[in-house]
Amino acid sequence: MKIAVLKERHPYETRVAASPDSVKKYKALGLDVVVETGAGAGASFTDEAFQAQGAEIASSPENTTANADIVLKVRRPQTQAEGLDELSLLKSGQILIAMLDPLGSPDLMQSLAQQGVIGLAMELMPRITRAQSMDVLSSQSNLSGYRAVIEAASVYGRAFPMMMTAAGTIAPARCTIMGAGVAGLQAIATARRLGAIVSAFDVRAAAKEQVQSLGATFIEVEGGDGETKAGYAKEMDEDYKRRQQEKVHETLKKQNIVITTALIPGRAAPKLIFEKTVEEMQPGSVIVDLAAEQGGNCALTEAGKIVDVNGVKIVGYVNLAGSVPTDASNLFAKNLLTFLQSVLEKGENGPELKIDWEDEIMKGICITRDGAVVHPALQGGN
Repeated sequence: MKIAVLKERHPYETRVAASPDSVKKYKALGLDVVVETGAGAGASFTDEAFQAQGAEIASSPENTTANADIVLKVRRPQTQAEGLDELSLLKSGQILIAMLDPLGSPDLMQSLAQQGVIGLAMELMPRITRAQSMDVLSSQSNLSGYRAVIEAASVYGRAFPMMMTAAGTIAPARCTIMGAGVAGLQAIATARRLGAIVSAFDVRAAAKEQVQSLGATFIEVEGGDGETKAGYAKEMDEDYKRRQQEKVHETLKKQNIVITTALIPGRAAPKLIFEKTVEEMQPGSVIVDLAAEQGGNCALTEAGKIVDVNGVKIVGYVNLAGSVPTDASNLFAKNLLTFLQSVLEKGENGPELKIDWEDEIMKGICITRDGAVVHPALQGGN
């Protein structure tokens, strides 16, 4: 059985879906691994490092996937309009494992199905105990939350902690985190370590205890719990949004640093900060919008740019996890390795796949199979 690891071609993508360490473990399981040349360059993994662990280095993407049973990627395949037609590299019966963005690219999912590719979207991994070590969203969001605070500190023109000096006292930065999921909680912890006074907001009632356990103040908006059964945030009704906007507006006028992390799977990022609020924030304040790639939580965010609005800097960097590519790739590769270990068993002629398609994990991540789109979320389900 052969695993293929393709080079990522998205303009902001520095990660790779395997690491030398994961290749070593795949080889120990009896799997062959072929890695496209240069696939690990953005994460500081050389071709020689992969070869030293037993991987074959392929000179082209076509040679990489030619005889593979399983293809690993970070992002969904590119289309011809985006550059290299990665979809054409895939063959019927191959298993593609990546963050496929199925809700954001339904036409591509149909194309995968028509080609007979089995598409597994790792970002839809159910949030259950036995799947925690396979959860790519958590591993990558953790790094994004950390990096968001580092980016804020680099743009902010003042210090984060209180400093008492002979020349006077420097007041600590006031930092608000919008969204207390994995990224938000890591942002809280990092901002606290740097000495900021931190508060946080989330639509999920369960987040209050988590926020307070990290030493931050929870900003509460009465009237409902915005958590799905799967543990993700959901969109709230218009009355809640109005009260939320009022609360956010009054809070952020007094803050120095704001980090927004709110995302709803399959939809544009919800707008949490509007132009009026930005205009009334203190000059020198910084907003880091982790949802920039999905349209932004701030109405004035521009993906990939820093926008200055009357002295308020709005940082719209995309793929912040990819700004720490070695760690991000190591964690992503471990997530995929753990998942594959769960569906492999020893056979007479080497490892074999044993997949229970009715298992909760497989039902959660399987998008295409047997020539059809099978995930309920793409069939009008919830």
